[in-house]
Amino acid sequence: MYARYTGSVAAPTAGLHFTVALLDRIRSLGISVVSITLHIGIGTFRPVDASTPSEHTLHPESYSVGEEAVRTLNSVRERGGAVWAVGTTAARTLETIADADGRFTAASGWTELFIYPPFEFRAVDRLLTNFHLPRSSLLMLVAAFAGHGLTMRAYDHATRERYRFYSYGDSMLVL
Repeated sequence: MYARYTGSVAAPTAGLHFTVALLDRIRSLGISVVSITLHIGIGTFRPVDASTPSEHTLHPESYSVGEEAVRTLNSVRERGGAVWAVGTTAARTLETIADADGRFTAASGWTELFIYPPFEFRAVDRLLTNFHLPRSSLLMLVAAFAGHGLTMRAYDHATRERYRFYSYGDSMLVL
């Protein structure tokens, strides 16, 4: 159900928690599921080694979000529903293609958007993602979404309870 197009250097690991049967069950509950194309770049895995996040350059990642996906996303938004991102790259992409009011426009291109606190999300209302490594752009995005304090408490808990981190680890839902 993944990797229809060549271009990504990694699997969309947040989405690996889903099966075709689970997605069918979600759809049967009347929940819209949209597919977008993301090509995860090697820069995703590069630690942030700059003294401040603003000095770090996040490598661009390729995306494509079609008209049908945008119609569905905007319909969800118009009905007052929540837009969920499965994974940090999906969140970056949705934030890239959303205008100031959170409306989406179909687009293909490259995103260099580096999300870290403070960041005001306008496109994504909920985030499902894995537990990420320290000093990663991925963890910084989670901290921007959930707040630094709550994120650090969740990570302390995950460490104490021996959760699995990174690509094939446990996931978290940030509401």
